[in-house]
Amino acid sequence: MARKGRQSNPEATMRLAGHLREFKRRFLISGVAFVVAAIGGFFLAAPLLQLLSAPLDELQASGLPVELNVTNITQALDVQMRIAFFLGLILSSPIWIWQLLAFVVPALRGIERRYVLGFIAAAVPLFVAGCATGWFVLPRIIRLFVGFTPDGFTAFLGASDYWDFSLKLVFAVGVSYVLPVIVVFLNLAGVLSGAAIIKGWRWAVLAATLFGAFVTPAGEVLSMFIIAVPMVVLYFAAAGIALLVDRRRAKRESALESSGAAA
Repeated sequence: MARKGRQSNPEATMRLAGHLREFKRRFLISGVAFVVAAIGGFFLAAPLLQLLSAPLDELQASGLPVELNVTNITQALDVQMRIAFFLGLILSSPIWIWQLLAFVVPALRGIERRYVLGFIAAAVPLFVAGCATGWFVLPRIIRLFVGFTPDGFTAFLGASDYWDFSLKLVFAVGVSYVLPVIVVFLNLAGVLSGAAIIKGWRWAVLAATLFGAFVTPAGEVLSMFIIAVPMVVLYFAAAGIALLVDRRRAKRESALESSGAAA
């Protein structure tokens, strides 16, 4: 959806072949950026895994026998490749998100562009904040789980399983922080009213609490609240924004009706 030829094409229309060429070009740019970032991520995989295993070092220092192990011949390479893929996706995200927006946004109306750009602007920092929260509670959760190892036993943890657990926890908390933005987006689209969002606050609190209990082990009440409380706060913030949007929408509709009656 390029802007070339805008003067001779004021409506910025493009034939299907042009759309396909534009998509191919932007896809190739995103793909090259991902490959380059993944290659760099491969060299960062070992330091990142060492950083993730820091809680295990603390457990060893406290006298609890626990070790992170490679359990088969190909697992070391497999773990580093998976970390490289993940880091490549994250490190190249500014480029592929920009390419996606550059392809889609020109086809949208003005208000739709504002919605999409606003969604991205709010979702990205909230996702990062959620991942940071998951990273913060991760050591506490690992200590508690590994702490169940009976005396006389050594906890041998597979590197692949350890990475999967850490990634899923951090990613799940990051996604949960974005959910209120989706609620606001649905309100802007007219699918969900602010009153309905407020009415469902009990279910929201229950869902946040259950999610916090699900991603944290039983007995880790502090970690559960560290995850659940921000989710509840974000939900009520989304409800407040939705109520403001509904109020402005009602005023506009009332003004239009008044002008129509006067005419």
